[in-house]
Amino acid sequence: MASSGRARVDEVKSKPKSKELPAAIVQEFRSLFDKAKSQKDNEGRKITSAKWGVYAFYDYDGEPIYVGQTKESLATRLNRHLTNQRTDAVAMRILDVFEVAEMEVWPLWHLEYTPSKNVDATSFSDATRQLDAYEYSAYLRAISNSKFGAILNEKIPPASTPIDLPESYRFKLISEATKEERGHPDVRIARRAETISRLASVAFERGQVSAGLRRVLVVQAVRLAYKSAERYKFAEGKDAPDPSAISVEGLIGSVKYPTDDEGSGD
Repeated sequence: MASSGRARVDEVKSKPKSKELPAAIVQEFRSLFDKAKSQKDNEGRKITSAKWGVYAFYDYDGEPIYVGQTKESLATRLNRHLTNQRTDAVAMRILDVFEVAEMEVWPLWHLEYTPSKNVDATSFSDATRQLDAYEYSAYLRAISNSKFGAILNEKIPPASTPIDLPESYRFKLISEATKEERGHPDVRIARRAETISRLASVAFERGQVSAGLRRVLVVQAVRLAYKSAERYKFAEGKDAPDPSAISVEGLIGSVKYPTDDEGSGD
């Protein structure tokens, strides 16, 4: 009997699971992210379950790009950044999730049982000041380790006396195969240019944005210019340019202290 060419009812595929819908690269990222969130410390505690903590993101070159803090749990805040994408940094196009290759977290276990503000305002305020100091110390560490001396925080943490950071944990969020593919300079130049375009559109469309957002636009432009120059030098068979050829401080001043208008940040 000749086939009619029509699919039989029993050949209809079942509805895919929601976790199967994202592209393979997104599935890989989330799988490694979930694996990182499941890791435990020497005392058997899930590292990202810490309620109070500080975190940092790094790009494909190991360059620090963002530092933040949380008192709602590290896992919750990291989820909002990297999967739900429901933070100001992502929504405002400041942080490009596809530039994040690694994350580092500093759980602050000694603040774990801090009473709420409504129960003990003094203790909560003291813990918050400590959290700010840890974030500021991680921020200073990041800009010190950055080849540009600047990262992509719209809001510079409140200036505090630097303190020693507790033990940190660093996790890779991409495989070596993905790093080789997506880490290609031309891919990253194109992606960074797109990020700048989106960020500039936010500034244009909203009209009134924080000085911090406009500072980030400059830092992103510097990152794009350097990556483009690095690629040019490579094509010419020459050494990579000196990052100090572009002075971020010369363009926008010091990034160590908050300005009068830092926006809401996160």
